[in-house]
Amino acid sequence: MRDAGLRFDVAHTSVLTRAVVTCNLALDTLGQVWLPVQRHWRLNERHYGALQGLDKKATSERHGPEQTKLWRRSYDVPPPPSPPDSPEHPRNDPRYRLLAPDVLPATECLADVVRRVLPYWHDVVAPQLLTGQDVLIVAHGNSLRALLMHLEGVSTDEIVEINIPTGIPRLYAFDDALGVVDVAYLGDQAAIAAKAAAVAAQAGGH
Repeated sequence: MRDAGLRFDVAHTSVLTRAVVTCNLALDTLGQVWLPVQRHWRLNERHYGALQGLDKKATSERHGPEQTKLWRRSYDVPPPPSPPDSPEHPRNDPRYRLLAPDVLPATECLADVVRRVLPYWHDVVAPQLLTGQDVLIVAHGNSLRALLMHLEGVSTDEIVEINIPTGIPRLYAFDDALGVVDVAYLGDQAAIAAKAAAVAAQAGGH
């Protein structure tokens, strides 16, 4: 982003540590650590319910590879929910203490993430873009897939095959009605393809 000469007016992250730290590193590199940053749980990564904290290997050993792939890659099939008393349930995390418990997910499929993310896009991010601000969003594979699906008109069948490469900025240019006029990943395209393939393999795409 620095090499591309990008400058931003506002940044958005989830409330998860890896996104917050990544945003801080990006702004430091850009010389914009002073930028206003808005953090919101609606940009969080997908909540994997009872699978939260388990990697693909552990999940496959416990539930079988086919069931694991269905949970991880389908659009509308969520894993089993986290029990309310589980430390993995967001209601037991202090960062969500001011939220009504019934808005916190016990499990999510990608369709749930889309329903969670889009209100933040429409209510917060889109108005900033419409006033001419340049916006940085630092989030996660599934919350970014939800945005990509909306912005680029990707179908529910197509989105399950799309993988967001970790740590690679995706640059959007919009018209005055927030229609996408240009979109591209920044950086070496071969390296980007390799990172996307690594995400697909980790998520059970192969």
